[in-house]
Amino acid sequence: MADPRSAFDRPRLLLAAATAVAAVATAGSLYLSLGLGLTPCRLCWYQRILMYPLVVVLGVAAVENRPGVVRTALPLAVPGAAVAAFHSWLQVSQTTCGLGVVSCAQIQYRVLGLTVPNLALTAFLLVTGLVVAASVRS
Repeated sequence: MADPRSAFDRPRLLLAAATAVAAVATAGSLYLSLGLGLTPCRLCWYQRILMYPLVVVLGVAAVENRPGVVRTALPLAVPGAAVAAFHSWLQVSQTTCGLGVVSCAQIQYRVLGLTVPNLALTAFLLVTGLVVAASVRS
């Protein structure tokens, strides 16, 4: 007979937490553009392209309790963290950026003192850590 606690085991909870982080990041980015009318720069679009699928990928993995999703999630989260880190660096070291109509070096909005790329970097690092922790055998 299956253990009734198996539905709430550690990998599933970690994957659910990673899903929540990705969902909050996705909702936040949509609010900034659709709710506040901010125009995303090119690097913001790349970060969105890498974050949005994580909501579905991690959500399905959490429901099905598949810690092996690390092989699917990390190829999205790690490059996302790299783009967000580069974007954060641009904002502190440059005044302009020639990547698009909206300058990637421009700080359009802050939340608790953090810029949008700082928040994205935090989200990507949290997702990475939670997914790796879920894949490690107890």
